[in-house]
Amino acid sequence: MTTPTVRALAERTPDTRDRYVDLLRVASLATVVAGHWLMAAVTATGGRDVGVTNLLAVVPALQVLTWLLQVMPVFFFVGGFSHALSYRSAARRHPRRAVYAAFLRGRLQRLLRPTLVFVLVWGALAFAVQVLGGGGGVTGVALRLVAQPLWFIGVYLAMAAFTPPLLKLHERHGWAAFAGLVTAAAATDVLRFALAVPFVEFLNFAFVWLAVHQLGFLRADGMIRRPAVLAATGLAGAALLVALGPYPLSMVGMPGERVSNMAPPTLALLCHGLWLVGAVELLRGPGTRLTARARVWRTVVAANGIAMTAFLWHLTALLAVYGAALAAGLALPAPASAAWWAGVPVRLAAAAVLTALLVAAFRRFERPVPAGPVPPPGTGPVAAAGVTLCLLGVLALSMTGFGGLLEGRTALLLGVPVTAPAAVAMTLAGWLLVEAAGRGGATRR
Repeated sequence: MTTPTVRALAERTPDTRDRYVDLLRVASLATVVAGHWLMAAVTATGGRDVGVTNLLAVVPALQVLTWLLQVMPVFFFVGGFSHALSYRSAARRHPRRAVYAAFLRGRLQRLLRPTLVFVLVWGALAFAVQVLGGGGGVTGVALRLVAQPLWFIGVYLAMAAFTPPLLKLHERHGWAAFAGLVTAAAATDVLRFALAVPFVEFLNFAFVWLAVHQLGFLRADGMIRRPAVLAATGLAGAALLVALGPYPLSMVGMPGERVSNMAPPTLALLCHGLWLVGAVELLRGPGTRLTARARVWRTVVAANGIAMTAFLWHLTALLAVYGAALAAGLALPAPASAAWWAGVPVRLAAAAVLTALLVAAFRRFERPVPAGPVPPPGTGPVAAAGVTLCLLGVLALSMTGFGGLLEGRTALLLGVPVTAPAAVAMTLAGWLLVEAAGRGGATRR
């Protein structure tokens, strides 16, 4: 079957499609990629003694920029909007007991296929490097770092998995359902900081991100009518929490910090998410008019078709640029020095070119796959088991990285030691279960 061109896809876009949401999806991922390229600063001392630091740790005054550039909440907000529409569409087209499996397969295909290719390629490279006795220098840094952004995939999988029950709560209670998640996030931080309850902070991986996701449901039903109030409330709340509480200024994680707003997420990060959602909703009118232009819309369609592949491989490209510089005998300037800043445009341009080459090589795994047969009734539990395995697998891999593959290096996931090979196996097994549940064995109807 011939793949439609970008122009053809753009021209057949229905008038009812909310193009601004697609623009937000692309813009948020592009901002994350650019932020990673700028913040990650590789250093080299003593020949092969290579490390990596964060520009924001070197220049703390720049941390205030994360209040504009930490845009993952926008992506998860858009995810909630898309999940609401997708689940309702699946409910109209499939038998009641098969909706969950069909929904998960439809939402996760374009997410998991490129992710699994990334994991398998890097797993094979890591195995080869360690068998050959390598793993030092920039290669060692890459083996540790390239898997870290997979946490985002894990969170997104959890959002898809929780969409049906949370969408029901939204349909019954509207803003009260969102308020319940906010209250749970606040209570978790009280237990964490005021009462020092151990391990309770990890609950906010669910409460904070699912609250942002719930805002997407509210937008899908036209219930965000006062975005200025939402933005002002979020900004004021985040400012007060940072000024008066134990929360750091940065809305991204910093090396060695005692408290991070990101890992686990905090109430301050949730307030930051409210501010960003309100802000992008205030820009909805101009954004809608912008995407009505044919050339702009074609660009958005093209970017959406490769966004996940670019996200997965962007750190690989950046570290390859640093590796090439070291291999050529070039000295790496100290982060935030005049020479370092002068080299930023060259590094970003080189990383963009390498990312484009990697996208060209792997983009086919992100292409939409034709819908399979209607899943038979009762496949929901299989799909739920599959998405749970995928979630645990990619989260574990984001923690272990690909370094120490043969040595059995572990990371603690929910208190259980997990190795990288086990994480890869869980991810692969989970994807196969989701696929099996989504395809089923029944004939299409």
